[in-house]
Amino acid sequence: MSALTTTEAGQAASARSKKRLTAFLFVVPLLAFILLTFVAPIGSMLWRSVHHPAVAELIPLTLVELQRWDGHAIPDETTLNVFALELHGLAKQRLSGKLSEELNRAYTGMSSVVKSSARRIGRLKIEQLESQGAETLLQAHRNWSKAEVWYAIKRAGQIYTYDYYLTALDLELHPEQGIQVREDTQIYLQLYGKTLNMALVITLFCALLGYPLAYYLSGLPENRANLLLVLVLLPFWTSLLVRTTAWIALLQTNGVINSFLLSSGLIGQPIEMLYTSFATIIAMTHILLPFMILPLYSVMRGIDPSYLRAAMSLGAKPIPAFARIYFPMTLPGLSAGALLVFIISVGYYITPALVGGTDGQMISNIIAFHMQRSNNWELAAALGSLLLGLILVLYWLYDRFVGASNIKLG
Repeated sequence: MSALTTTEAGQAASARSKKRLTAFLFVVPLLAFILLTFVAPIGSMLWRSVHHPAVAELIPLTLVELQRWDGHAIPDETTLNVFALELHGLAKQRLSGKLSEELNRAYTGMSSVVKSSARRIGRLKIEQLESQGAETLLQAHRNWSKAEVWYAIKRAGQIYTYDYYLTALDLELHPEQGIQVREDTQIYLQLYGKTLNMALVITLFCALLGYPLAYYLSGLPENRANLLLVLVLLPFWTSLLVRTTAWIALLQTNGVINSFLLSSGLIGQPIEMLYTSFATIIAMTHILLPFMILPLYSVMRGIDPSYLRAAMSLGAKPIPAFARIYFPMTLPGLSAGALLVFIISVGYYITPALVGGTDGQMISNIIAFHMQRSNNWELAAALGSLLLGLILVLYWLYDRFVGASNIKLG
């Protein structure tokens, strides 16, 4: 009897193991998809923001010599000769342009300095450079006589660096004063603040427009509510690019809105609405409004309307009854919609790029600029990492003071 029981227990355990394995195999494609499209790109971004081996691969011997440099005066003649020899080799291999691009990020104006020096040194023979490399380099441009230039080269040669995070925070590292706020312009911090401000405004507008509409839909019969809900979802059937282009036609100087206002005599001259922050906010509010309506509608649909009737039958006025009875029960849907709209709007790119212009730019547009035009992927990765960290901090604050468990999508 005991042997049979043991056999049955073994068979039951084997059956449970097969079920778990089968369930896991069904989940494997989803896990692989998340790994390839979410975890791997974020990991690559974080890695690239601190890993920068380009300069170390181009002038490795110079960087070795700079390790014994005290950082005060310019490096000694031996170090300059080594750099001249490596610059000569890069000029022959047509890689001096790559070095000039990298050093120009570390010290402004070095692009032309490196290129002109490489052309001059490239005409000499290696035997001449071994004895006259330092002199030729110093004569090629006066920047080679500046200690801060060599300090910047030494910093740029670090394989692992946090300099791109300093740049993304509008900070810079001085050899003596340490980390200082940039004296010229503070671009990125202003863009972060502007992005958060615009995202908050868009979220507020979506809440103001979406809440009454969701309330109206929740009070309709199911067949009529479903019909009107199709109209809410209708923008999803149209390309995002088409919807954004439609706003260009509406907001431009000779567009539909200005033409109507001019013809009706309400204004005397066209209003500049396109390529402004206003255009970005209006277009993104239209695009993201369904993300606010759907969670609100799902929650409101499940609220029993008899609660309000009971409160008013006990003597409560309609507005206080709504504020104290109905509105608190809709907060989970409102929180979900606000979180969705805010997070999506913070990282939006296409709409601000098309209708926002310079005034309506967000931090995502600058990240795209560094990836597509300036080819400074490390700075773009640092900016993206800081944006990701900022969103996680805001989500943590939300969870701490409101509670992420209160979010409901229906």
